[in-house]
Amino acid sequence: MKRGAPVEDINENSLVVKKPKTHAAGLEAVVVALDRGIAQAGVSRTAKSLLRLNQRDGTDCPGCAWPESQGHRKTAEFCENGAKAVAEESTLRTVTPDFWAEHSIAELETKTEYWLGNQGRITHPVVIRPGDTHYSQISWDDAFELIGEKIRASTPDRTVFYTSGRTANESAFMYQLFARSIGTNNLPDCSNMCHESSGSALNPTIGIGKGTVSLEDIHQAELIFVVGQNPGTNHPRMLSALAECKDNGGKIVAVNPLPEAGLFNFRDPQTPTGLVGKGVDLADEFLQIKVGADLALFQALGHLLLEEEERVPGSVVDHDFVAENTDGIEAYRAARKVIDWEETEAATGLSRLEIAKVAQMMVASKATIICWALGLTQQPHSVNTLKEIINLLLLQGNFGKPGAGACPVRGHSNVQGDRTMGVWEKPQEWMLAALDKEFSIDSPRAHGLDSVDTVDAFVNNNVDVFVSMGGNFALACSDTELLEGAMQRVGLTVSVSTKPNRSHVKHGQTSLILPTLGRTDTDDKHPGGRQVLSVEDSMSVVRTTQGRLDPVSEHMLAEPVIIARMARATLGDDHAVDWKSMAEDYDVIRDHISRVLPGFQDFNKRLKTKNGFVLPNPPRDSRSFKTDIGLARFTVSPLEYLTPPEGHLILQTMRSHDQYNTTFYGLDDRYRGISNGRRVILINADDAVDMGFQDRDLVDVISTFQGEERRADNFRLVVYPTPRGCAAAYFPEANALMHRELVARESNTPGYKAMAVRFIPRAEDETPQLS
Repeated sequence: MKRGAPVEDINENSLVVKKPKTHAAGLEAVVVALDRGIAQAGVSRTAKSLLRLNQRDGTDCPGCAWPESQGHRKTAEFCENGAKAVAEESTLRTVTPDFWAEHSIAELETKTEYWLGNQGRITHPVVIRPGDTHYSQISWDDAFELIGEKIRASTPDRTVFYTSGRTANESAFMYQLFARSIGTNNLPDCSNMCHESSGSALNPTIGIGKGTVSLEDIHQAELIFVVGQNPGTNHPRMLSALAECKDNGGKIVAVNPLPEAGLFNFRDPQTPTGLVGKGVDLADEFLQIKVGADLALFQALGHLLLEEEERVPGSVVDHDFVAENTDGIEAYRAARKVIDWEETEAATGLSRLEIAKVAQMMVASKATIICWALGLTQQPHSVNTLKEIINLLLLQGNFGKPGAGACPVRGHSNVQGDRTMGVWEKPQEWMLAALDKEFSIDSPRAHGLDSVDTVDAFVNNNVDVFVSMGGNFALACSDTELLEGAMQRVGLTVSVSTKPNRSHVKHGQTSLILPTLGRTDTDDKHPGGRQVLSVEDSMSVVRTTQGRLDPVSEHMLAEPVIIARMARATLGDDHAVDWKSMAEDYDVIRDHISRVLPGFQDFNKRLKTKNGFVLPNPPRDSRSFKTDIGLARFTVSPLEYLTPPEGHLILQTMRSHDQYNTTFYGLDDRYRGISNGRRVILINADDAVDMGFQDRDLVDVISTFQGEERRADNFRLVVYPTPRGCAAAYFPEANALMHRELVARESNTPGYKAMAVRFIPRAEDETPQLS
């Protein structure tokens, strides 16, 4: 592929399926990473960007939120998919006004997200108005004037501000301040769609919505669970940490419906044995659990741990910790006294022997970490499942000691920082009071819309203005067909973006696309010179991020500047908040943050230290739990798991190895052996036979929820080692099957791991439909 050439579109008939791999990374990962970078950005920009990636004075990877070492850092402190993310952002391909003039909306609607995203960086602000067939260039001044006019003409409750985890801390703080200055808490974000269940479970049980471990804890753990997670693709640098744990004598248990290569063997491309040797075997035990059965597993483990404690008193339970720091142990003990093993085995697909073996590993461990990701957070009973994890950790005192704790592994690079900065539809009173005091504003107290609520608001015509700071809302959310149709009825959609995406095509009656700088770009158009931003990783470490590449267009603006100019155009220059000073000097933003948010005292000074700084974490720092009762909570939940209706399977969504959220780097899901196509359904061989299908049959997929059906056409069945009764498809192609009311209770997170589906045969010559 030539550097400036747009990528070819997807031909699903070219699908190639090979045997899945049993190892991750290695020399091939290095070759792929460099090839993608050079194809997009050339040798010079690729080298310049990658050598500064995740370094102390460099650029935070725009990919995942896995932390960097606080000690020695390697020259190549990045993974294959981090390199792909940088290649996408540092590309020399550009989307100029000529592109929009050449391609009508009608044409762009026929293109896939893969094609759209690979066209390059957007160079100029553009607009499309009612009756227009094409986007056209607009000046920045006119764009901001239009935004201000539309927001003022609406009411705060009909204005929505969405953000993705790509937004840095300073931008997120300004963004939520803008929304609250207008008078709304309509601040949905990508957390709503991923780890909202984690916060909903952790806050009432341990008093903080974040994980309680450090990277060093991962290295020191005696036992680590990796549950509902595919680190080989989604958090590849985590594999290095797991390998170090193994080197130190630790053991790893992998719990996942799919056998993911990264859970078995890791070939570290920065070591000789990783490049040409056999690598490190990671998982000591692999529990191939059915989708949605983790609650049953953790309840069974709790039963076995308490049974062993009863048999050998003092061998399992940390009685001093439990007595001093927790509440509810007796109710939990009574609930786990008896277990129905026949039901547990049927629910999980695991044998009693398999579960008992892992329970004995927990008994032997004096320092256990349980890690999880979206495999646990996107089901109706997700919050109860995660509370059950906390029960196990509390039972053995696995908080506030080395090598132990809870570890929700976040996805997007600053998704945790966004929430810390106040991007949340349910703000706490202490924060609103602090904002009001600092800025002399009157923040709204009524809760706003989360992501699922926003979809409902679109469908019910209750949104006039929708502003998206990054992300791709149309493609990331559930109920795709309804959502896309509803978004086109909104008066104004504003997308602050780096590259074209589906949300630009399924736009409001009037739509603005505002090109912004990325993490790798220099940000130096300020009176005081080059500016620096900050991010927060999965383990609460706050550090700088600073781009080093010349932007491909002089017409891009930094996110803080865009937010400030939107605010000034909406609220006027005499507003109580000095937006202009924050946009000119990001130190001013951080000074405000230091007076509003706990843990950020002396923000500017501490940010300049060697490794940044770590935010307070009471369970980890002092074994204290800031719940409403001042103690950690044991909880009791009923047994619950997913059971498909007759003739259906439970479908989970997943990413490919060439993908990050809704961004497609390529079409090679290398570890699973699937390439050149994305509309596939992974299905157990026996399930395929029982349903009357064969490997590679072409089908249309029907989902069923509360008597309603959703449909997505033109998928290829691929026989794969999944548990019986379970299937898997790529996100976001399968989102059209997701009813927006299929959510996790308490957190309202979409149930992307809980869809009941069946298949209808499709003739090979039928015309495929985009969805």
